[in-house]
Amino acid sequence: MHNRLTPLALVALLAILHAQLWVGRGSIPNVAAMAQQLGEQKDRNERARLANDRLTAEVRDLTEGMEMVEEKARFELGMVKPDEILVQITK
Repeated sequence: MHNRLTPLALVALLAILHAQLWVGRGSIPNVAAMAQQLGEQKDRNERARLANDRLTAEVRDLTEGMEMVEEKARFELGMVKPDEILVQITK
């Protein structure tokens, strides 16, 4: 009886481990899906980092010099200096 029980227990253990490989928490499909999510999150993080770098550079330009402030005022708000004439050429 004991001789038959050992191989049966080993086969049952093997079946449980095999099932975990395909449907468990660390299964192959689950790991593949998590790897895809990780790649997507890295892409989002990189886009956010680039946007942050652009904003940081713009803030630095605004705090260090008046050239950027003057440029933004001219192009975004249409401001002109006193005794200055604005000429727009359209094609």
